[in-house]
Amino acid sequence: MELFTFTNCLKRGWPDLNYSAYRALISAAYLMAYPWLAHKYKTGLNERKALYTEEKKQLFRRKNPLWVHSVSVGEVQSAWPLLLAAHEDVPDLPVVLSTTTVTGKDMAHQLVSELFDAHIYYPWDTPWIVARALDAIQPKAYVVIETEIWPNLLKELVKRQIPAFLVNGRFSETTSLKGKNHPDFWRNIFSCFTRLMVRSDKDEEYLLSLGLEPEKIAVTGDCKVDALRLRQKSADLSWANKLIGRRKPVFLAGSTHTGEDEIVLEAYSQVKKQIPEARLIIVPRHPERAEAVTASAQKIAKAERLSAVKNGWDILIVDKIGVLFDLYGVADSAFVGGSLVPKGGQNLMEAAVFGIPVCHGPNMEDFPEAAAGLAAHHGAVTVRNAEEMAEWWQKSLSPSMRERVKQGAAQYFEGVGGAASLSWKEIREVMG
Repeated sequence: MELFTFTNCLKRGWPDLNYSAYRALISAAYLMAYPWLAHKYKTGLNERKALYTEEKKQLFRRKNPLWVHSVSVGEVQSAWPLLLAAHEDVPDLPVVLSTTTVTGKDMAHQLVSELFDAHIYYPWDTPWIVARALDAIQPKAYVVIETEIWPNLLKELVKRQIPAFLVNGRFSETTSLKGKNHPDFWRNIFSCFTRLMVRSDKDEEYLLSLGLEPEKIAVTGDCKVDALRLRQKSADLSWANKLIGRRKPVFLAGSTHTGEDEIVLEAYSQVKKQIPEARLIIVPRHPERAEAVTASAQKIAKAERLSAVKNGWDILIVDKIGVLFDLYGVADSAFVGGSLVPKGGQNLMEAAVFGIPVCHGPNMEDFPEAAAGLAAHHGAVTVRNAEEMAEWWQKSLSPSMRERVKQGAAQYFEGVGGAASLSWKEIREVMG
């Protein structure tokens, strides 16, 4: 079913894309690809076909829940503050949360288990499966996080007069350009939503360019900001503080890509000449690169990998996933990778939310608003080489600068936060 997602349809640039063609094609594709689908998605296979246990069907019949769909880990994190806002407003509101991936389900149970009544795997978007899912769930309303668009489900929701909401909607430059090749089709599909809540003015402009009614669209901001603030407040940094001990300062290079580690190590070498006690943590974007990065680091200082760490390291290479966020919370200053090479940059807000000085390279195409906003509030700067990075790291140890950065970051997040509450108000207004 991945062949017919919103994004992939656009990438293929179908010459005669319309809803009837989509409905026929995806139905045929499902029947032909079922053996492959059944193997690949054997976890939760029955639920993907909308075949639920009797226990869940009874729960659905009793509850008539709000159905929230978050395809995977990132979307579940974005849904967190929305679910919390809904729960705080209507504590007894029944919620069914769906994901497409197993990792999304795991994240849901880890992060928001107390905020939903049941989890299901998302049903495949064929007419008969969609109808069976809605017959069973009978939702009060449907919410999809970000841009997982499935036309058959949306059309069936309209048919049954069930309100549908897009939350945290975002459209990349490529998606916007491709979508304009078939404005009639996408206007038809997006019109199925009762409300479209998008992250930015650019996202709104795209929907308006398709001919969507302005009253359907609301610019609410990015729920990921609210999620980051929740993560920061609830983070347990005890293990990370124990890891670094009392020796300071500690500089962190997060989510580095090939071509950036050498620059980071050169910057650290320059800093270490001025501050001998300084240490460095490098978190490669892909943990399988850890061994090679460690070999390079050992040429300039005592370097170890996190999985085999002992006391006395100068450079620590992280070869595990899921620990970067906490490490940002204990670092003195950070570089955010994917930005000195043309990768679009990684999420610099994960570092900035802790109020530490942050630097990044000039390639921040994936996070332009955050880079510009944090720069305007003195929360982040652009560096272009090892010399500029080393200079920034040393400057970032100044108490006055650190206080200015901390205050600026707080002002930035205060200004861009609140998307989840705004989105929930839009939903609440319709649901009554």
